[in-house]
Amino acid sequence: MRNSEMALGADQAQWLKQYYFVRAAFSTAWVIAAFTIAPSSAVIAATLLVAYPAWDAAANYLDALWSGGLNQNRTQGLNVLVSLATTIAVILALQASMNWVLGIFGAWAILSGLLQLGTAVRRWKRFGAQWAMVLSGGQSALAGGFFIFQATMPAVPSIANVAGYAAVGAIYFLVSAVWLAIGSWRRNAAL
Repeated sequence: MRNSEMALGADQAQWLKQYYFVRAAFSTAWVIAAFTIAPSSAVIAATLLVAYPAWDAAANYLDALWSGGLNQNRTQGLNVLVSLATTIAVILALQASMNWVLGIFGAWAILSGLLQLGTAVRRWKRFGAQWAMVLSGGQSALAGGFFIFQATMPAVPSIANVAGYAAVGAIYFLVSAVWLAIGSWRRNAAL
């Protein structure tokens, strides 16, 4: 029984490392598209703005399933719902203004950041290397407040406002993935 538990833990740690690398890669690609392609096409910018929370919902859902199911990962289950609601809200807000879109992203960043922080704290003892995810969750919540403030200003925001946030998220996911990889390498070297 102990060996099977260790194997399951190793599989989940491997999943988490790969998951963080995929999250970093997606966010990096999204940021590149936001800065290079989106400025020339409102349709592409809108598509990217809708895709970002939709991707977050899908990623959290898969991670929760791979990590023991939604019942064991309630913060991620809530994050799936929050991100799906945000996706719908962004679609509706795009009909109004970018200020509304940025305000929605702000509310989402606060909620999803706090839920990510909760997930990271829960995982800390089991997997370690969660300090970057804790920082990411906390910073996301702070950035959300700043987005809401920006949304109330008369200046019309653009996808670039969100792209900076996504770039920082990509860095945190990459740091977490690398930290887990180094920890795994050290454990294997010690054996």
